[in-house]
Order: sequence, then structure tokens, then C-alpha cells
Amino acid sequence: MEQEPILNEHNKEEFPPAHTAEHLLNQTMVRMFGCERSKNAHIERKKSKINYDLEEVPSDEQIEQIERKMNELIAKDLPVTYEFVTRDNIPQGVKLDKLPENASETLRIVRIGDYDVCACIGTHVASTKEIGTFHINSTSWNEDKKSFRIVFKVG
Repeated sequence: MEQEPILNEHNKEEFPPAHTAEHLLNQTMVRMFGCERSKNAHIERKKSKINYDLEEVPSDEQIEQIERKMNELIAKDLPVTYEFVTRDNIPQGVKLDKLPENASETLRIVRIGDYDVCACIGTHVASTKEIGTFHINSTSWNEDKKSFRIVFKVG
């Protein structure tokens, strides 16, 4: 009889469609701009905001391209799957820099089709079609911090 892995408690209630969209958006930004995944996000049912460290502000055309790519990914109905691994068996490309210091030895890896993979204990939809439509409400740029914020909603 296989024992259920022991993971850290999750400290917040998330809206699964928006949280899953966050994963897709992170990977889209990494691929489009060569940046890191966001380290600062506030994901909720009504609207979500997420920040990225970039060298320069994206153009209006690039912002439209982000929204278009997100909706293409959602329409592909990519499966969201999980696997449990120990720290010495982390899949290639998975970074652990966002994990808390007290993270368990066993980690849950979340895969969205073959598009994204990361360690996460949050709640997700079963497939991307459940996200609905992705819409960028607004964006802003902080020149001093070189930080680009996207405010979005799903549904």
C-alpha cells in the first residue's frame, strides 16, 4: 500500500482557474522575454496581478501577443498533472528558489501539458479549458525597479 506523500500545508485559498493561468503566464513570459518566473503575484477570483522583472517595458503589440498566446494555450485543453519527487530527483528546468525554507523533502511537481513544469502545492484545474478566457485588464511599468505588472482576469 503506497503512502500519501507528506507536503507542507498550503497557506492560502486560491481560485484554481486563475492560479493555473498564473503558471501558463509565467512560462509565456519566460519564453517571450527570457525573464524569471514572477516572485510577486496576487491571484484572486475577480482579478489578479503579477509582476515581472524585465529590462524594458513591453510594447502594446507584445502585450497583445501575451494575451493571444494565453488564450491559444487555454484552447489547447492541456492536461494539468502532478507527480511527487524527492529533492534529489527534481526534473530538469524546475527551480526551487521560491520554496520556503521549511519545504518538505517530497515535492509536488505540476505539469501543464508539455508547456510548463514547476514545483507547487497550490490548487489547479484539471485541464486548461477550465480556465476560460484570459484577459489583460491593464499593465503598468515601474522604471526605477524595471518591473512590469500585468493585471488580468479569467473566466
